Amino acid sequence: MGRKLRIRAGDVTAIAILNESATADAIWKALPIEARASTWGDEIYFGIPVHLPEEHAQDVVQLGDVAYWPPGHAFCIFFGPTPMSRGNEIRPASAVNVVGHIDGDPLGFRRVSAGTRVILEPVES
Repeated sequence: MGRKLRIRAGDVTAIAILNESATADAIWKALPIEARASTWGDEIYFGIPVHLPEEHAQDVVQLGDVAYWPPGHAFCIFFGPTPMSRGNEIRPASAVNVVGHIDGDPLGFRRVSAGTRVILEPVES
């Protein structure tokens, strides 16, 4: 099983399983990260101290994906449609590097509002 990342945002806590990408490695090495959430439809995003180009970037993601958005140097949590979505798809503002997936139900993130403090931290095995 991959590396586990704990995401705490207000009263919402979730675990994400990171993939083996170079982008996921860079985020892992930057932990812990604390920021203030921005929201865009059913997406939370916030700037992180990682600056990387696209890596197998995707224009459409899956429910519960976590990703890195290269233009904004941001970590993104996807839990539903965004203003760019067509139909039921989940479409970021532009292509993102998917770095992992929420382990469990990501819909709790709907309770997180803009400005909420978000903490990313490693889950020690």
